[in-house]
Order: sequence, then C-alpha cells, then structure tokens
Amino acid sequence: MSELTHTDDTGRVRMVDTGSKPVQLRAATASGRINMLPETVTLVRENLMKKGDVMTVAELAGIQAAKRCGELIPLCHNIPLDQVKVTLTTDSSGISAVSTVRCTGRTGVEMEALTAVTVALLTVYDMCKAADKSMSITDIRLDKKEKHDIA
Repeated sequence: MSELTHTDDTGRVRMVDTGSKPVQLRAATASGRINMLPETVTLVRENLMKKGDVMTVAELAGIQAAKRCGELIPLCHNIPLDQVKVTLTTDSSGISAVSTVRCTGRTGVEMEALTAVTVALLTVYDMCKAADKSMSITDIRLDKKEKHDIA
C-alpha cells in the first residue's frame, strides 16, 4: 500500500500541495447505474414523470456537481474544468450514467467525474422515488484516469 497523501508525517490531515506539479492535460471517466422497475424506465423514456424530464435534469445536475466538487469534498482542490460531459442511457432494467471530465491543471479530475455520476444518479432517484420504491444505485466506479504533458 502506498503512502496516504492527505496526511502529514504525524498523521494529521492536510491538503496536498500541487504547486510544484507540472500543468498537464488531465481527464477521468466514471460510471454508475440505477436499477429500477421496467415500468419506471418506461415512464422516464416517455418523459411522463411528474417532476419533469429526468434524463436532462440528471445530466445537468451531474455537470453542476462536478463544478462544485471542491465545495463538497473537504480536501479536493477547486479545479477550473475545461469540459464535463454526463450521459445517461436507459435499458430495460435501469439507467446507466457515464461522466468524462477534462482540465488543464496540476491535479486529476477523478473526484469530479465520480461526483458527477453520483449526483446524476441521485437526481434520477429523487425524480423517480414516488413511482418506484425498489430503486438501487450501484457500481459507481472510476473507469479511466489519464494525464498528458502539454506539447
């Protein structure tokens, strides 16, 4: 196991100093899923939920969440993001979410991608909870993280 980066030599919490790191192109992709009844999926697909267009609202909520990640998670840096993309897709038993976040900076954007997916799925849950008490959010994970030097 590697050394924890958010603690000092005495074990006290600290924010990582990224000042000496090079500015690089950074990206991260995360995904997750919400399982629901087929009838609920139909209501979402046909845009019949009383709270509105579930897919559009959830994608927008995910984008907003990525932009606010530094306010939500105590030791995350506030990162100027170049792009946040959140895509939701339906299948017969639920909705899958994928988020890709990009920045030009000194630290990665995996927390922003994970936060975007999580909040998008929570938004789906909130908008559909009156119609389906059996929903479950699962499989939230970081799928890919990359960084490239700026030429």
